[in-house]
Amino acid sequence: MQVILLEKVVNLGNLGDVVRVRDGYARNFLLPRKIARRATAAALQEFEARRAELEKLQAEKLAAAQAQNDKLNGQSVTLVQKAGVDGRLFGSVTTMDIAAALQGAGYAEIVKSQVRLPDGPLKAVGEYPVQIALHADVVADITVVVQGDVA
Repeated sequence: MQVILLEKVVNLGNLGDVVRVRDGYARNFLLPRKIARRATAAALQEFEARRAELEKLQAEKLAAAQAQNDKLNGQSVTLVQKAGVDGRLFGSVTTMDIAAALQGAGYAEIVKSQVRLPDGPLKAVGEYPVQIALHADVVADITVVVQGDVA
């Protein structure tokens, strides 16, 4: 299926690109989230008429993400989990735990889908670098400190 991208999508294209994607990806992800639109002649004409408006919205989203990046970049979040004497956790620290800790620290707009854990959930006590994807072009680096509660 061919779609017109209404915003930048990582590994797919930029605003206004007409790309070919799998039908399921378009139907289940891109179209419901209003990230893309089917590429018909009428849709292309309507997109060209609204192009300046959409580019302005994208620029505003990027500016907001960069402002948030300035506040968030380099921050440290401490999480306390139950752990054994050897430092391994009884369970793990997931993206949901990190997002909840950030929301508790005053970053209410962070959701778990923005948290990137390159090596999967954190399963031991220590300090870990974590990335927060605020926008397709803006990624903040924070440090997550996992402390053990040996109770």
